[in-house]
Amino acid sequence: MPLIFRSVRDNRCVTLKIHIDEGAAPYEQVRAQISEQARSGALPVGYKLPTVRGLAEELGLAANTVAKAYRALESDGVIETRGRNGTFVAAAGSAAEREAASAAQAYAERVHRLGLSESAALDAVRDALRAAYGS
Repeated sequence: MPLIFRSVRDNRCVTLKIHIDEGAAPYEQVRAQISEQARSGALPVGYKLPTVRGLAEELGLAANTVAKAYRALESDGVIETRGRNGTFVAAAGSAAEREAASAAQAYAERVHRLGLSESAALDAVRDALRAAYGS
């Protein structure tokens, strides 16, 4: 059963849903689920996330596990920490797209230097994406 956090923002109910399964690393599950909800708009820009300690307690995880997920999300530009005011969903769409384009450019340059064909380079990306998304 997923853990659900509800709050009201701009006169609408906003729900953070997190479900931890056995298998994948818990911090990665927290990171991926918050990231997806933020990028899809289910969690709007400015939504205040639960504290690290609060979320960890609710999920039955170590605080360091949730902190690791939050650090990764902040590094990805999905969330931002405003000191004692808390952690919020950031306006990350365009920043994430710019970072992805930059990473793609660096990858293209690297595989070209390595002498890989376009087909081999794309196969490597597909394999990496399948591994990352668990499909």
